Amino acid sequence: MPAPAHIPSAGVRLEEVSRSFGALKAVDRVSLDIPAGSFFSLLGPSGCGKSTTLRIISGFESPDEGRIWIGEEDVTASQARRRPTAMVFQNYALFPHMTVGENVAYGLRVRKLARAEVRERVKDALRRVDLEAFVDTPVTSLSGGQQQRTALARAVAIEPRVILFDEPLSNLDVALRHQTRAELKLLQHRLGLTSIYVTHDQEEAMALSDVVAVMRSGRIVQVGSPRKLYQEPDTAFVASFLGGGNLIDDPSLVQRLTGQDLPTGSVLAVRPEHVVLASAEGVPARVVSHQYLGAFTSLVLDVDGTLLTARISDLDALPEQAAVSLLSWRFVADDRQV
Repeated sequence: MPAPAHIPSAGVRLEEVSRSFGALKAVDRVSLDIPAGSFFSLLGPSGCGKSTTLRIISGFESPDEGRIWIGEEDVTASQARRRPTAMVFQNYALFPHMTVGENVAYGLRVRKLARAEVRERVKDALRRVDLEAFVDTPVTSLSGGQQQRTALARAVAIEPRVILFDEPLSNLDVALRHQTRAELKLLQHRLGLTSIYVTHDQEEAMALSDVVAVMRSGRIVQVGSPRKLYQEPDTAFVASFLGGGNLIDDPSLVQRLTGQDLPTGSVLAVRPEHVVLASAEGVPARVVSHQYLGAFTSLVLDVDGTLLTARISDLDALPEQAAVSLLSWRFVADDRQV
C-alpha cells in the first residue's frame, strides 16, 4: 500500500559530498542518487563514514564540500529541523517516563500543532505500525520490536519525506533482530517512504534493501541491488565483505582451478558455496577444520598452501582428502592494500 498523498516520499541526491574531522577524511567525495520510495542502505565496516553521511543528509552535520538535494530542494544549508526528514536512532531515543502515544506526540507538540491535529496524527501513525491499541501503554513495558515500531511511528507522525535509520537493530538479540527486520521491511513497503538505512551487517542490508551502497574509508566503492553486489562484486573488498568470498592470488592455483591466467591487478573471487568437493576430479585439497552451522557445514580447506572456505550440506559426506573444483568464480580488482 503506497504512502498517502499527505506524506509524499522524495528522492535524495548527494553531489561530491565531503566531510573532514581534523586530519580524518570521514566522507570523501560521495555522490549518490537515491530513488523516491526505495529502501537504500549504506553498508560498511565501523569508521567507514556511513553514519557521518547519514548525519549530513539529516542536517546534523554540515558538509565541507558538495550539495544535498531532497526532492527538488537543495537543502545543503538548511537546518536539520527544516528538512523533510526524520531519524530513527540506534537506541530509539524514546522517553521512558512517557506512554507510547506521548512519545509519538512529542515531536508534534514541539511544532506547536493544535491538540486535535496531534491526536489524529498520533492515531494515524500508530495505526500504520499496528500499535493503535498500545497508545496508553508505558514504553518501558514494550518488547524491543514494539519499541522499534514506536520510534518509527514517532518519525512517521511528523510527515517526513525521508526516514533515516542509524543501525536501529544493533541492540537487539539475534532472534528479535531477525523478527524486527522482517517487520521493518513490511512497514517500509506499506508506508512507501524513502528509507536510508545505515548498518555494518551485510546480511541485514541484503535482506532489507532495494539498493545497497558499500562504503570504505569514506568513499562509495560499489552501488547495486543486493543480488548484483553478491554475484558481481567489483573488488576484493566487496567480495570479502559481502558473504566472506574466498580470494585467490596464487597465479599457479588460479590457472589450475580456472584454466585461465590471473589478470594483472586482479584476484580470483569465489563464494564458499561455489567451492565443490569431489572424490577424484579437481585440485587435491585437505580438510583443515569444519564447523557445523545447522543448515550447512563450513569447511576450511588447504589447497596447495592456500586456505579456502567451502560449504557442504551433508556432514556425513565429509572427507579428509578431497578434490576441489569451482562452480562459479569471478576476477575482481585487488584493492586489499588500499
